[in-house]
Amino acid sequence: MTETPFQIAIPEASLQTLQQKLALTTLPDELDEAGWEYGAPLADIRRLVARWKDGYDWRKHEAQINADLPQFTRDIDVGGFGALNIHYMHQKSTVADAIPLLFVHGWPGSFIEVRKILPLLLEGSAEHPAFHVVALSLPGYGFSEAPKKKGFGPNKFAEVGNKLMLALGYNEYVTQGGDWGHLITRKIAQLYGPKHSKAWHTNMPMASPPHPISTPLLFLSHLLFKYTPSEKASLLRTLDFSTKGSGYLMQQSTMPQTLGYGLADSPAGLLAWIYEKLVGWTDAYPWDDDEVLTWVSVYWFSRTGPAASLRIYYEARSAFRTELGTKIPMGYSYFPKELVSFPRRWLKARNLVFESQHESGGHFAAHEKPNELVGDLRKMFGKGGPAFGVVPGKSGYADKQAKAKL
Repeated sequence: MTETPFQIAIPEASLQTLQQKLALTTLPDELDEAGWEYGAPLADIRRLVARWKDGYDWRKHEAQINADLPQFTRDIDVGGFGALNIHYMHQKSTVADAIPLLFVHGWPGSFIEVRKILPLLLEGSAEHPAFHVVALSLPGYGFSEAPKKKGFGPNKFAEVGNKLMLALGYNEYVTQGGDWGHLITRKIAQLYGPKHSKAWHTNMPMASPPHPISTPLLFLSHLLFKYTPSEKASLLRTLDFSTKGSGYLMQQSTMPQTLGYGLADSPAGLLAWIYEKLVGWTDAYPWDDDEVLTWVSVYWFSRTGPAASLRIYYEARSAFRTELGTKIPMGYSYFPKELVSFPRRWLKARNLVFESQHESGGHFAAHEKPNELVGDLRKMFGKGGPAFGVVPGKSGYADKQAKAKL
């Protein structure tokens, strides 16, 4: 599993093909005053397509990503699937005893979600811990190779993450993730904790509804005790997402290949599909057009194409229904505009050691609220925090440096 340095270098022919396809874009009509009610507004997509074709400079953003994120590839042997060439970002903190952390993205995100939190995580002081940071492109995403056989579910994604950390010399580590990153880091905790995975944190806490057989005490509490106004509001938000916002989920988890033809052939179609989620899943985040186009370009120029990123939905259809608990310490960060939100009593567990409620923020916490997310990790793993010292000998503090300055 030899590590190979990697830099993004999209062939010029691929850029020319994109320009040709954008020039031939046929946009649909739109109802008067439709706004966002029917999906991504025509005016927004027309503007973004025009920018992508004539004003957006991929080479500039490609160079910035390469400068910001030290990238590599290596082959990871996955049971039953052979070797997959995995792309990842890896940067060590200058703090020698920093805590190894694996960051796992979801859809429609990618490894570039780590960009804003990376410099904060690398910093160490006498007050807070530092982290060695690894952020992989999940198989089928970004510049990682995609599996070619059916059945590559959450357990296999977890296997890739764990084997990557071991290959980098991190025999013990912690994890952070949202969206699919939640499910994958949870699987890592279940399958590789506590030997390797020592603690995990997510910004997308998930729970199953109270059930008379599987969770009898919770079900009894559900019947006997009322919910607070804020809990009722969170359940209504979850119901609203289920009825009005989960169409993409049904399509991607049932017929991903059919959808893939449109996303792989039409840059405007891919743009609209992802842009709707970027805007709808964030908390009034002020998206810059080039920012949006960079996110979408990573999918357009991905190693296998955007269709490969959808297949995890099919393979993981029953994952949440069969989800088991974890035993290692876990932490939750609550952001009010997350896609789904549950009453705290549904989320309680013996190993839930850290919780933090924020006043704003949505689904893409690392990108929307980098300071808040990193602040939570520092509290969870810092001195006096509930998960301090979970990685033996890795406190992540620059005590010697701090004392030397005094």
